[in-house]
Amino acid sequence: MSTYFKNKRIWITGASSGIGEALALAFAEHGAHLVLSARNEKELQRVAEDAANAGAASVLVQVLDLGKHDEIPVIAQKVLQKVGNVDVLINNGGISQRALALDTSLEVDKKLMNVNYFGTVALTKAVLPSMLTHHLGHIVTITSLTGKFGSPLRSSYAASKHALHGFFDSLRAELGNTPLQITLVCPGYVRTNVSINALVGDGSAQGTMDDATDKGMAPEDLARKILGAIESGKEELWVGGKEVLGVYLKRLFPAYFSKIIRKAKVT
Repeated sequence: MSTYFKNKRIWITGASSGIGEALALAFAEHGAHLVLSARNEKELQRVAEDAANAGAASVLVQVLDLGKHDEIPVIAQKVLQKVGNVDVLINNGGISQRALALDTSLEVDKKLMNVNYFGTVALTKAVLPSMLTHHLGHIVTITSLTGKFGSPLRSSYAASKHALHGFFDSLRAELGNTPLQITLVCPGYVRTNVSINALVGDGSAQGTMDDATDKGMAPEDLARKILGAIESGKEELWVGGKEVLGVYLKRLFPAYFSKIIRKAKVT
């Protein structure tokens, strides 16, 4: 087993379930120090206990709501005071969508952007100065294949993920003369509760598991691929099933892609 992550300080948002939980356990097996954040403290404590049992060097639970932007700088300073600095920031927290654009209220559009985009940017900006001071740091942002192309029922979700690509591609260019690294991870369907918690047009949770999500890759498999991408310094990782082909079709055959995406089964 690689020792690359041993004793590294890794902050994971959205760590109470799904991809974030899988990442926490994967890093724990490598002996990393973990900071786990999400809104649900009870679930975070459960993941923290599992991570400690899996071999984490230490685990700090820090409740964080990405939608409360004014609180993020204060929370980031509290975490940095406790751990010294963050070697790897995993921006994983967010919410999805399952509604037609016409049926989605503007308030839901705003919520998706506030959590997925502005919350991620706010936390990154709060941690970045410390990384620059220490001349080390790797920022990993979990976006989606819908950050590369849009699909039905995901208008605002795709917009938030496209926005993340624009921000972090620009930030990577700005940091080009520093040791800091940025990796964007674009998963396809992953077998988590993302579709159950996804917002419909009125802002309520869908409450059901999509068939496509249920048949997606295991979060543990994705976590292993993410760790490999971080260690190798990969700038962007696309991972999933046949949905990954959409990236190539969109780039090489855009008119053809437009036709097939209209009929694609996305739930």
